[in-house]
Amino acid sequence: MSTSREYEVALTPEAAGGFSVTAPALPGCMSQGGTREETVSMIREAIELYIESLVAHGDPIPGPVEIERVTVAT
Repeated sequence: MSTSREYEVALTPEAAGGFSVTAPALPGCMSQGGTREETVSMIREAIELYIESLVAHGDPIPGPVEIERVTVAT
């Protein structure tokens, strides 16, 4: 029986086109894609592989992090 988890991801538009994406709760878990949809699909796969590796090594699976938006003067 599998379970599901939700993770926040941060998409960043790239100057040359496409997006890069990270999963803040999973350090080093990142990907990229040409379209928003492709990028989300790629990070989903990266997260699944990241968690698979944690399980294989007996490491704990991090829960989601809390994301807060702040405003700063520029």
